[in-house]
Amino acid sequence: MHTQVAIIGAGPAGLTLAALLHRQGISSIVLERHDRTYIETRTRAGILEQPTVDLMHEIGVGDGITREGMVHNGFYVRFDRTTHHLDFTRLVGGHATVYPQQKLVADLVTDRVGGGEPLLFEASVRSIDTTTDGARLQVQTPEGPLEITADFVAGCDGFHGVSRAHLPADSVRDFERTYPVAWLGILAHTTPTTPEGMYCAHENGISVHSMRGPNITRQYLQVPADTDLGDWSDERIWDELTLRSASDDFPVLERGEIFDKSLAPLRSYVCETMQHGRLFLLGDAAHIVPPTGAKGLNLAVSDAVTLSYALGAFYLTGGSEHLDAYSSTCLPRIWKAQHFSAMLTETLHSLSADPLDWQLRRARLTRWVESEHEQSALGEVYLGLPFPSPWQYPA
Repeated sequence: MHTQVAIIGAGPAGLTLAALLHRQGISSIVLERHDRTYIETRTRAGILEQPTVDLMHEIGVGDGITREGMVHNGFYVRFDRTTHHLDFTRLVGGHATVYPQQKLVADLVTDRVGGGEPLLFEASVRSIDTTTDGARLQVQTPEGPLEITADFVAGCDGFHGVSRAHLPADSVRDFERTYPVAWLGILAHTTPTTPEGMYCAHENGISVHSMRGPNITRQYLQVPADTDLGDWSDERIWDELTLRSASDDFPVLERGEIFDKSLAPLRSYVCETMQHGRLFLLGDAAHIVPPTGAKGLNLAVSDAVTLSYALGAFYLTGGSEHLDAYSSTCLPRIWKAQHFSAMLTETLHSLSADPLDWQLRRARLTRWVESEHEQSALGEVYLGLPFPSPWQYPA
């Protein structure tokens, strides 16, 4: 089986890239090691930047976002028992939209399958052999082994995938920071406490309160990195969420049935070597951000846009200059998102027992709520920096 672009991984990066390539007349095969039900139901991120929403409408998969997406102008910050709203839309324009990643993935899968384009589920890539003019993939499918040849490979299969492992160790330039905390996340049948998402800064650590609809909330607690979920009963979770979100200007946090629990460690990672020959890394295969800034999904989509431009230019003109510049084109936006996520993480979390730490964090929070200049700077990144596009989208 031959294709122009073999895409490993049917997450936001891989499926968005496939959709953009299809609309340029470039053939691709998407290989996903899980089954369709798994990728369409696994709980992931839920905040889309304005450029991501605009792109989904542009490629024709925005109907679900229009029907079910919850438009937000910014977010709430609560500290010292007082709640503040940061209205970024008023200052910089655009919106953030709450729309679960699994629903976006389902929309993109439906679009691809409905268009008759190849998407192989339960297809595990065993090896990649890249050459100067193409690549050969060995794939295990439920029907047996399959060999795929391609002009290019897009590795969208995450940090532990075969794509990143294919990079020669001596060529990799990467950076990593591991935080000593994790997020204990829940989904609950409760009414959202504020009209938009809220970060609560507290001496015990952050609590985060967002929504997945008018009657379902997604909430998080900062916990030690080595936390055992089994040690956290529903009652203990609600007690700590209530303590950290206590205020004098809003009702007490509503409690309800918790129907999902998860634990996510916090870390930052960037592999600046985002390409090796005919292989390109996208999304979590190349970078991971703490969830504080809600940037992971949006960076994956940004990578897909950049690579689609470069591949479109290659097949249109035969020139490889945009492909050669893929890493250097993606990285500025990635590092800006990493800086934003790290800044929010260090301001909103309790990462030190030093009493001075809380005073410095409180001072920064106070600047956020008092200064429109500070809010504008936050809003530009939170609502979404433009996708890299230094050349015209090929017709």
